[in-house]
Amino acid sequence: MKTIAINLAGGEEIFALNDRGLAYGDGVFETILIHAGKPVWWDQHWQRLINGAGRLKISVPNENIVRKACEKFLEGHQDNVLKIILTRGVGGRGYAVPVNPEPRIVLSLHDVPLRNNAPVQLRWCDTRLARQPLLAGIKHLNRLEQVLARSEWNDGSVFDGLMCDTENNVVCATSANIFAKIQGQWLTPPVDQAGIAGIARAWVMKQWPQVQEAHLSRLQMQQAEAIFICNAVRGILAVNRLGENTFPSVHRDILHLQNQLTMEQPGFAVGEGSGK
Repeated sequence: MKTIAINLAGGEEIFALNDRGLAYGDGVFETILIHAGKPVWWDQHWQRLINGAGRLKISVPNENIVRKACEKFLEGHQDNVLKIILTRGVGGRGYAVPVNPEPRIVLSLHDVPLRNNAPVQLRWCDTRLARQPLLAGIKHLNRLEQVLARSEWNDGSVFDGLMCDTENNVVCATSANIFAKIQGQWLTPPVDQAGIAGIARAWVMKQWPQVQEAHLSRLQMQQAEAIFICNAVRGILAVNRLGENTFPSVHRDILHLQNQLTMEQPGFAVGEGSGK
């Protein structure tokens, strides 16, 4: 894994062990697909990072400085996953925000998973997501709920797990948003109390303005006629099994949406990725 830390002026630095991102999860991050050396959905990722930083009252870095640092960091790399972390910077012990914080950016480069668009199997997670509107939607650094949920299984046949909130509303998978067709209507859970406002989720809802946000119960999900998950690295994946419920064939709506995505963003085409 290749990693570098920079300050908001673009200068390289050593990542400090007393950084508040490490100590308290005090920051936000974005995980961006890189295809043919270019970031996919850069504008959308950058806007979400800005929104998250604003919610946490962290100074927003200059986009041009960060973009140039990313371009330099990506030199010689064609197809990868770029992770951008923005922290509030270093600080002493205690939760109080430093008087003059100096935010830091950390960049890391990872292999992109091999893409085959094969339908995936989901399970139900016991871990519940807390309802916190101040943090809902943004991609903040504290992902302990997802860590606990993902630790619930070691079965390689299970791709991801569905999580509910503390009021038993379905929210998302541990690393993806979810859509379900129920009684002929495509629905997706709102993310105003828990979960992440996914970049791929927003793309789907732009393509399908008929999609409705709705609170979904576990029972409703079990009655769905089709389900898919999506995120900004994996793209759109049909679900062929959720718990004891099976979906023997991929719904034509999902196939159409996958084709739309591939045409717009070739990085999501079958066969792309390193497979590492």
